[in-house]
Amino acid sequence: MRARDHCLACLNTEQPALFEAALWVAAEHDIAVQPKLIVSELDGLKHQVDAGLPNLPAQELAQPLLRRLNDLNFHEDDDNPVRPQAALLHKVLLRRRGQPLSIALIALELARRLNIPLQGVNFPGYFLLRVPGADHLLDPCGGRRLYTRDCRELLLRYMGPQAQLSAEHMLGCDARSMIVRLSRNLRYLHGQDDDYLSALKDAERVLQFAPPNVSDHLARADLYQRLDCPQAERFDVQRALLLCDDPALHVRLGDRLRQLSAATALH
Repeated sequence: MRARDHCLACLNTEQPALFEAALWVAAEHDIAVQPKLIVSELDGLKHQVDAGLPNLPAQELAQPLLRRLNDLNFHEDDDNPVRPQAALLHKVLLRRRGQPLSIALIALELARRLNIPLQGVNFPGYFLLRVPGADHLLDPCGGRRLYTRDCRELLLRYMGPQAQLSAEHMLGCDARSMIVRLSRNLRYLHGQDDDYLSALKDAERVLQFAPPNVSDHLARADLYQRLDCPQAERFDVQRALLLCDDPALHVRLGDRLRQLSAATALH
């Protein structure tokens, strides 16, 4: 099977293999990555983390786990601009630097192996974690507790002054949602790195794994434009137009489609 098929198979099991699925995403970009080998080698990190955990009930060990990872030098990547290596899981394990989502994926796998209850939270702009039933969220990069006021400040920082915190922002999310978010992160980072072919792989994965929406189709259309593929670009603009319910955007997409239809197809 291709790396994409392996990734999908990991998500379609009764108990999704999230960590391995994220490694198959990395394998799609680097054929040297061996996800099953990395999965087996994570036991070494598990033992390092477990050795530093306090003697507490499992329900109280999520924050100590995150602090222990921090002690072991797992931190948020502070490169500016952030590079794709901050989201590719094998690179994050090697460098111990990554985006919050990538650090969270490692923490979630360790929590699973140590029977510590922990969930991912698809918070806008910054991925978070939560213990089911707790009155706070957790920052995967260090374990800081975030209560409602902290979450509101975080939302405003990343989404702007008009953003409104809602209960949906605090809910746990499933494995597929996390792989889709990882793919969107990589799509952006590869595009920012001018690696449009790699970004295209990520864009295709998003559209395969997530319900179609306007922004994802337009993101792939923009990549096809960069790659000088007007026929493929036209396809995604057409799909975005069908899904669009914003009158102003509908007009702009119609104009773009007419310009594409008038252009000579190069591929």
